Amino acid sequence: MGAVTALWMMLQTVLASPALAQNSSPARNNTLTYTELLERIESGQVSKIEIDPVRSVAEVYLEDQPRNTQPKEVTLFTGDRNPELVEAARQNNVDLGVRPSASSGAIAWFVTHALLAFLIIVGLLMILRRSSNASGQAMNFGKSKARFQMEAKTGVMFDDVAGIEEAKEELQEVVTFLKKPEKFTAIGAKIPKGVLLVGPPGTGKTLLAKAIAGEAGVPFFSISGSEFVEMFVGVGASRVRDLFKKAKENAPCIVFIDEIDAVGRQRGAGIGGGNDEREQTLNQLLTEMDGFEGNTGIIIIAATNRPDVLDSALLRPGRFDRQVMVDLPSYKGRLGILQVHARNKKLDQDVSLEAIARRTPGFSGAELANMLNEAAILTARRRKDAVTMLEIDDAIDRVTTGMTLAPLMDSKKKRLIAYHEVGHALLMTLLKNSDPLNKVTIIPRSGGVGGFAQQTFNEEMIDSGLYTRSWLLDRITIALGGRAAEQEVFGDAEITVGAGNDIRVVADMAREMVTRYGMSDLGPFALESGNNEVFLGRDWMARSEYSEEVAVKVDQQVRAIATRCYAEARRIIREHRGLVDKLVDILLEQETIEGEQFRKIVAEHTPLPERQLATPAVS
Repeated sequence: MGAVTALWMMLQTVLASPALAQNSSPARNNTLTYTELLERIESGQVSKIEIDPVRSVAEVYLEDQPRNTQPKEVTLFTGDRNPELVEAARQNNVDLGVRPSASSGAIAWFVTHALLAFLIIVGLLMILRRSSNASGQAMNFGKSKARFQMEAKTGVMFDDVAGIEEAKEELQEVVTFLKKPEKFTAIGAKIPKGVLLVGPPGTGKTLLAKAIAGEAGVPFFSISGSEFVEMFVGVGASRVRDLFKKAKENAPCIVFIDEIDAVGRQRGAGIGGGNDEREQTLNQLLTEMDGFEGNTGIIIIAATNRPDVLDSALLRPGRFDRQVMVDLPSYKGRLGILQVHARNKKLDQDVSLEAIARRTPGFSGAELANMLNEAAILTARRRKDAVTMLEIDDAIDRVTTGMTLAPLMDSKKKRLIAYHEVGHALLMTLLKNSDPLNKVTIIPRSGGVGGFAQQTFNEEMIDSGLYTRSWLLDRITIALGGRAAEQEVFGDAEITVGAGNDIRVVADMAREMVTRYGMSDLGPFALESGNNEVFLGRDWMARSEYSEEVAVKVDQQVRAIATRCYAEARRIIREHRGLVDKLVDILLEQETIEGEQFRKIVAEHTPLPERQLATPAVS
């Protein structure tokens, strides 16, 4: 208690010390009263006044006061703004000022340092949080990154997948097994452990896997093959183990691995051997799929467009027992795909999906969807209420050849392009084994395309891949028709580089006829296998598949085919030179000639081949 009393007395002494010091100060004789100050201001004796608001004191400088002496001090009224003093100083032109308060500086100092301390604390908290997250990530580095859905929420059913009916039928067994496994187990049947979806890009492999999950309604794990592979050895294998651990806990379920070729490539392939991390990941995947432990109820579905690069151990029975080919759709498939993607689009009543399906052989499902979307965008841009066949045609051209550019002005270049494209189009019309012309145009496209002549290909031949020798020779002749027209009309000195791509196609096609299809005088045997990819571990530093002497003969046969077809193209152009000039004039005027109109013009001058007359035009 005595200590508290002593502390209180010391505090009172400190607080009272300024007042005591002021009262005992010898400067007390240097003070004025408030009334004296006003009198001296009225008499003109005051030159300057400074008010100290903290002390409530005015320091007065007199006119006759020496320079080094202290100013007079006047005690002001506390809480009063002293209006008499301010008014007197204003009327007598006395300089009146207020000394800055030390308290405002202290407040500013306090706020500044408090803000700095706050920023430091926030920074320390962020560093601590990041370090804790980093430690958590280090602990989870080997965890699987698979997206997991306890129920199938993909929003895709088999009804949403069209054009691949055979694949859907095979995969329907997987759905039935997941829903009613006793139907198979009762007779001793086992469902395949793994299903490999194989097909070109855009054919719907990933969409089909989502549809399986949507139909089965079981837990669904989805991951990309590239997500297994990391820079550090062993991480991918750890993720594989974690993925299958989660799958076993939720069996029966589906595990979907997209682009499995990223992790399932042949071991030891490529220059300098394989990647240790990728090989360990593949080994772990092989073990999990058919190792010492069973994975009852887990069905693995993988997708790839490169089955040739996969390791043979991955494709053996017991791992991926079944390979389902998801190929490019046929006519019926394309029609089904168009019907699916046309559900949410406003189509004009004149739009025929059957005609569109006939015009798009070789299109994948993704390309058909993109084509319809481009047509819808063009319709909105042109401010139409519904998609018409005009937008469909423009969308097909945009997808296949590129975006339309501004037409060329009348010039020598435009006429030269017209002769080049008419050369292609005339050969498409007159050659017996050629597919019919769809249209020819000289409207330029993006990518340096000055114009094009488009065919409607035979769907059965394209789908089956059974090309005849006569069809291939006519294809080579058509490809050389542009260069033949340039040379016949403008001469050797005026031929252009516009046929560069055509000539490259001719060289590749003629070489395949000689070396792979046996369609030459060398005989019916293959000279090349087509496996020339070094980074697959094949054909590196391998000897040639035929001798130098045979290589010379191959080159001679390729040159003979190209030369013979070029001579035939020039002969047809030369014999129908007047017709070529007429067609060029019409093309320069219209910029686009449809196939039916082109055939009518040609028929007025020369008989058409019987096969062309029997082929219906596709609008």
